[in-house]
Amino acid sequence: MERTPANDAWFQGKAARSIHEDQLKKVELFNGRAAMIGFVIGVITEGLTGQGILHQIGLGPLVDGYVTCSVQTLPFCF
Repeated sequence: MERTPANDAWFQGKAARSIHEDQLKKVELFNGRAAMIGFVIGVITEGLTGQGILHQIGLGPLVDGYVTCSVQTLPFCF
Protein backbone atom coordinates (compact mmCIF):
# COMPACT_ATOMS: atom_id res chain seq x y z
CA MET A 1 0.00 0.00 0.00
CA GLU A 2 1.32 3.37 -0.98
CA ARG A 3 1.49 6.25 1.50
CA THR A 4 -0.74 9.08 0.44
CA PRO A 5 -2.22 11.99 2.39
CA ALA A 6 -5.66 10.39 2.10
CA ASN A 7 -4.42 7.14 3.64
CA ASP A 8 -2.64 9.02 6.44
CA ALA A 9 -5.80 10.96 7.24
CA TRP A 10 -7.86 7.77 7.25
CA PHE A 11 -5.47 6.00 9.64
CA GLN A 12 -5.30 9.04 11.92
CA GLY A 13 -9.08 9.31 11.96
CA LYS A 14 -9.42 5.62 12.77
CA ALA A 15 -6.83 5.91 15.57
CA ALA A 16 -8.60 8.95 17.02
CA ARG A 17 -11.96 7.14 16.98
CA SER A 18 -10.39 4.16 18.73
CA ILE A 19 -8.91 6.40 21.43
CA HIS A 20 -12.23 8.20 21.95
CA GLU A 21 -14.11 4.89 22.19
CA ASP A 22 -11.69 3.64 24.84
CA GLN A 23 -12.03 6.88 26.81
CA LEU A 24 -15.83 6.74 26.54
CA LYS A 25 -15.89 3.18 27.87
CA LYS A 26 -13.76 4.16 30.86
CA VAL A 27 -15.85 7.26 31.62
CA GLU A 28 -19.15 5.38 31.36
CA LEU A 29 -17.83 2.62 33.61
CA PHE A 30 -16.83 5.23 36.21
CA ASN A 31 -20.21 7.00 35.95
CA GLY A 32 -22.07 3.73 36.42
CA ARG A 33 -20.03 2.84 39.47
CA ALA A 34 -20.52 6.31 40.97
CA ALA A 35 -24.29 6.05 40.43
CA MET A 36 -24.42 2.65 42.12
CA ILE A 37 -22.44 3.94 45.10
CA GLY A 38 -24.71 6.99 45.37
CA PHE A 39 -27.81 4.80 45.30
CA VAL A 40 -26.46 2.52 48.04
CA ILE A 41 -25.52 5.53 50.18
CA GLY A 42 -29.03 6.94 49.72
CA VAL A 43 -30.66 3.66 50.75
CA ILE A 44 -28.39 3.34 53.80
CA THR A 45 -29.06 6.95 54.84
CA GLU A 46 -32.79 6.45 54.44
CA GLY A 47 -32.62 3.31 56.56
CA LEU A 48 -30.63 5.03 59.31
CA THR A 49 -32.69 8.22 59.49
CA GLY A 50 -36.12 6.87 58.60
CA GLN A 51 -36.65 9.76 56.20
CA GLY A 52 -36.75 9.68 52.44
CA ILE A 53 -34.49 11.79 50.25
CA LEU A 54 -37.12 14.50 49.79
CA HIS A 55 -37.45 14.92 53.55
CA GLN A 56 -33.68 15.01 53.95
CA ILE A 57 -33.26 17.87 51.46
CA GLY A 58 -36.14 19.87 52.94
CA LEU A 59 -38.96 19.02 50.53
CA GLY A 60 -40.85 16.81 52.97
CA PRO A 61 -43.67 19.32 53.54
CA LEU A 62 -44.17 19.53 49.80
CA VAL A 63 -44.73 15.78 49.55
CA ASP A 64 -46.77 15.53 52.75
CA GLY A 65 -48.81 18.64 51.96
CA TYR A 66 -49.69 17.49 48.47
CA VAL A 67 -51.43 14.43 49.88
CA THR A 68 -53.40 16.26 52.60
CA CYS A 69 -54.29 19.56 50.88
CA SER A 70 -57.01 20.18 48.37
CA VAL A 71 -56.15 21.67 45.01
CA GLN A 72 -57.74 25.05 45.86
CA THR A 73 -55.62 25.65 48.98
CA LEU A 74 -52.42 23.93 47.88
CA PRO A 75 -50.13 27.03 47.90
CA PHE A 76 -51.21 27.85 51.48
CA CYS A 77 -50.79 24.39 53.02
CA PHE A 78 -47.14 24.85 53.86
